[in-house]
Amino acid sequence: MTKTNDISTAAAQRILVLDGAMGTMIQQQKPDEATYRGERFAQHPSDVAGNNELLSLTQPDMIRRIHEEFLAAGADILCTNTFGANAISQADYGMTDLVVEMNRESIRLAREAADAVATPDRPRWVAGGIGPTNQTASISPDVNDPGFRAVSFDELAQAYGEAARALIEAGADLLLIETIFDTLNAKAALFAIDSLADEGVRIPPLMISGTITDRSGRTLTGQTPEAFWVSMSHARPFSIGLNCALGAGEMRAHVRTLSQVADTRVSAYPNAGLPNEMGGYDETPAETAAHLGEWADSGLVNIVGGCCGTTPEHIQAIAKAVEGKAPREVPEKVRHMRLSGLEVFEMQGADSREGAA
Repeated sequence: MTKTNDISTAAAQRILVLDGAMGTMIQQQKPDEATYRGERFAQHPSDVAGNNELLSLTQPDMIRRIHEEFLAAGADILCTNTFGANAISQADYGMTDLVVEMNRESIRLAREAADAVATPDRPRWVAGGIGPTNQTASISPDVNDPGFRAVSFDELAQAYGEAARALIEAGADLLLIETIFDTLNAKAALFAIDSLADEGVRIPPLMISGTITDRSGRTLTGQTPEAFWVSMSHARPFSIGLNCALGAGEMRAHVRTLSQVADTRVSAYPNAGLPNEMGGYDETPAETAAHLGEWADSGLVNIVGGCCGTTPEHIQAIAKAVEGKAPREVPEKVRHMRLSGLEVFEMQGADSREGAA
């Protein structure tokens, strides 16, 4: 049962809570090669450890239990275990033929968990997660050949389209295009989704989330948050936001920027601080929640959650920190022409240009 109309109403009434880090929760289980393989893939010719999306097929109880823990912590929206469930990412494991099944089964697991606790007064939603793939359309992986690309726009669009179709057909309430480090990759995803719409596929609301990779305040391919929004705004997404790479303390300025320019809902799900020397995350649930609670007080956000390092304890603290606080008011659509490269160019009309009569 889809609840897309209800989520728009709910988002106007309160700040919605997204779940936390699937990868972190999986790694807490310390799965080994045999765990990933299960019985079905015991004879697979290449190593599969680290292929988290495979666990939806081989260890469904583990994935369902993680969803249940985030729901119990207060999550309104579950993101499926499908970050790398696309042909480009799965090629590393020799499992491209499993992409559709991975996406469908991941939706099923999240849906079972969500529907088990949903009530008319407190519905829960499932967002089909679509990660950025492990390739970039804008940057050459060969320093000696700047014009070389390891993947084409069409290849990306085909991979995104296959994943999106499977997620939609399996019953996703939303699509979450997340952790975008290359806007051209995201453009390929949006093109693929538009192509599905042209075929008559009913597209659920889109959540789009980019990532600012360091304190420069830009994506990996150089865009400012304002330019990223302008690049995505034609899709009229349900929400635009940021996740990953930074902790909440470092992310706040960029979330504020998005909140000032975006005429849709703003989402934010930061890491639990910056990674330590061992690649772990040390920020406590109380520390993360204090940041996001202040963002809510400042009117910056509509949807909050957690990325790398965040656990059900983080989500529980975040949910309490934003409970009862008003969501950011979505401004009216800007009627100026805006163009985006690495930064924004805005034309407001002849009467606003310097020297106009």
